[in-house]
Amino acid sequence: MEQFGSLNIPKSGYKAVIFDLDGTLVDSMPAHFQAWCEALAANGAPKDVFPEDVFYSMGGRPTKDIVKEINGEFNLDLDPEAISYSKRKAFLDRLDLVELNEDVVAFAKSLRGKMPVGIASGGSRKVVEATLKTTGLSELFDEVVTADDVKCGKPAPDAFLDCAERLDVAPADCLVLEDAAPGIMAAQLAGMKVITVPAAIHIVE
Repeated sequence: MEQFGSLNIPKSGYKAVIFDLDGTLVDSMPAHFQAWCEALAANGAPKDVFPEDVFYSMGGRPTKDIVKEINGEFNLDLDPEAISYSKRKAFLDRLDLVELNEDVVAFAKSLRGKMPVGIASGGSRKVVEATLKTTGLSELFDEVVTADDVKCGKPAPDAFLDCAERLDVAPADCLVLEDAAPGIMAAQLAGMKVITVPAAIHIVE
């Protein structure tokens, strides 16, 4: 095992590494939650339909899928497209709140020139690329797969399988770093080895 802060990474047994972005490479979840609250309120959602603990449990899932689930649970008719647009805009206004997960980034940097490295994110292409650019991570990765690139988002395995194909590495030879249950399930369904990244601790006052 190789130690990167709180992470224990196996030294062998894989030929490529695929990272989740939000909550894994970067601590962006507080900014995403604020964006969700703003977007839901702006589109007429009742208060408290998306509590913070539920938000964290759905980490990595595409916005539109979550809106559809909220509609079903609360018998609402919120527009997934409108909320997705509002949420994306609100998050982009908060990019200054995004911080690097230094341990995960250090591991990613250690891989350059050694093996293929990719990202499989549940975010939209625009948000993912803006996040990577703002945090200075864009040049670290050979391939970036987003929710816009696949038919089914996490917990379906599509994003990880697509990324492995782009990296030209068999799924069984890929190591995944993920923080949230939907993403962990997606990587497991893709037949990949998974390391769970500890969630950042946020004090809620």
